Amino acid sequence: MNYTITLTTAQDQALSYVAASQQDWIDNAATERARIAIDEIVALTVQKCLDTDTAIPGSKDAMVTLAFEQGWVKTAAQRNEEAAAAMAEMQGA
Repeated sequence: MNYTITLTTAQDQALSYVAASQQDWIDNAATERARIAIDEIVALTVQKCLDTDTAIPGSKDAMVTLAFEQGWVKTAAQRNEEAAAAMAEMQGA
């Protein structure tokens, strides 16, 4: 996947103050956050597989895919949408 961001001149200058390479810093921030999420999903998937006597996939990528397919994890957008719907329901009740 490729993602593009746009920084203002001030944001770019500020980032250059803390990073030798703005692109490297951005790439590292995104890949490190993804790594943390993968580790969280893998831990959850192993536990769910053990709980349901499901074969544990042989790779982290396969574990992430299985977790989404089984509905064990949802995207942040899905979780936010569900939370907003629940909040609206509580306010309407």
